[in-house]
Amino acid sequence: MVHRAMPTVTGMEGRVDVMVTPQFYTLKREELQVRFAHQAQKIAPSLFDGLLETPAKHDYFVYREDESWVFIAYNPKEIAAFLESRGIAPQQVAKLFFAQQAREHFTVPVPLGEKEALAVIGQTVTVVPRAVLHEEQWGTFDETFRPNKGVSFGATGASLLTRTQAFSLAAIFFLFGTIWVAEGWRYGRTNTTLQSKLETYYTTYPSLQSAYTRDSIAAKYRKIDKAERKKREIVGKIAGMLFKGVTLKSFEMDEKSFRAVFEAVDTRTLKRLEGVVKASGIVQKQRKTGTTMIIEGQV
Repeated sequence: MVHRAMPTVTGMEGRVDVMVTPQFYTLKREELQVRFAHQAQKIAPSLFDGLLETPAKHDYFVYREDESWVFIAYNPKEIAAFLESRGIAPQQVAKLFFAQQAREHFTVPVPLGEKEALAVIGQTVTVVPRAVLHEEQWGTFDETFRPNKGVSFGATGASLLTRTQAFSLAAIFFLFGTIWVAEGWRYGRTNTTLQSKLETYYTTYPSLQSAYTRDSIAAKYRKIDKAERKKREIVGKIAGMLFKGVTLKSFEMDEKSFRAVFEAVDTRTLKRLEGVVKASGIVQKQRKTGTTMIIEGQV
């Protein structure tokens, strides 16, 4: 059991599982119409909105308890730092559990040092002063308190990324890999089709087999393609300038130039838009009037 008043551990070797007290996590219990834990996990951050000082540094553990879902927000780096201060290397921790998971085992209070104890108050495992309990019999924390499910914690202390960040990056890389394979397959099929059409054109129009003729035609359409790619690039960057609070009032583009008019909800949003416009690198002129911004550039 890991708690704020615990003594320093010396000479510990090998892997160990730990359970932390409510001193290291924030708990919420909600009755939600969701069936699976992964669905509840997705909405966990929104439930703690305004309750956590550093929400970006927290991970979330979710499980079912009776008819409700229990949501636990914890800071893995804070826990790792505390463990290290008590002589336990974070890499030695195999599983991390939370006291609330063992609620049914706290039939009597379990002491935490000389001044505090863990007790169940209103279905929640809570740290309370021992002085207010006046118990004649205290519980003993042992192996029977071990829950069936915990958090894999060992890599947290040595990693530059949190577990959530690592999962997110893995998902992104997997998505990119899938897109790369799909695009390669699509381009392979397209190339085969184009080659087949090219052979047909060579047969129908023998003059195309002349390198000079082919190069002239290719140069002509390469210039057109370059201009069209430039237009698509500009449209994409204009779209990237739209975010919450910004509206595109008008957009005009011809063969030589473009002009876009944006309307922001306030001056703060307009200032943010100004930074996005500057970073785009496609704008030659821009001017502001109130909360309106007009940008112009060359194609």
